[in-house]
Amino acid sequence: MTCKEVMTTRVTTCFPGASAQAAALIMSEEDVGIVPVIDPETHRLLGVVTDRDLCLDVIAAGKHPREAHVAESLHPQPVTCRPDDSIETCLHLMQQHQVRRIPIIDDHGVCVGIVAQKDIALRVPEPSAVHETVREISKSAG
Repeated sequence: MTCKEVMTTRVTTCFPGASAQAAALIMSEEDVGIVPVIDPETHRLLGVVTDRDLCLDVIAAGKHPREAHVAESLHPQPVTCRPDDSIETCLHLMQQHQVRRIPIIDDHGVCVGIVAQKDIALRVPEPSAVHETVREISKSAG
């Protein structure tokens, strides 16, 4: 099984200059916890911003969501996979880096999908792989 068989392909992105509020609205409307941030000219993936990032970097820091830019909360160089990578590779990377979502990029660095914990639970037929991934992602750092 490959990432292309498991990934969600309908991915809404934003630019680094977008407001934190705009990113949060995407998350609300799409019912997601991550937004890929892309270069406005090349559409290459620059990084990702998560709901947690916005909460900690904007709200907890007392910044105004309409004035703070996504670039301020961006995770540059996120862990990624390619569409033809095996789902086992994706699961391993999720476990190793303790991330719940992995952007899938094409040969040009353009985000063509995301494999999220939800996709794994719904589409990976091996319950033990799903269980192991969720367990490893959820471990404490300490």
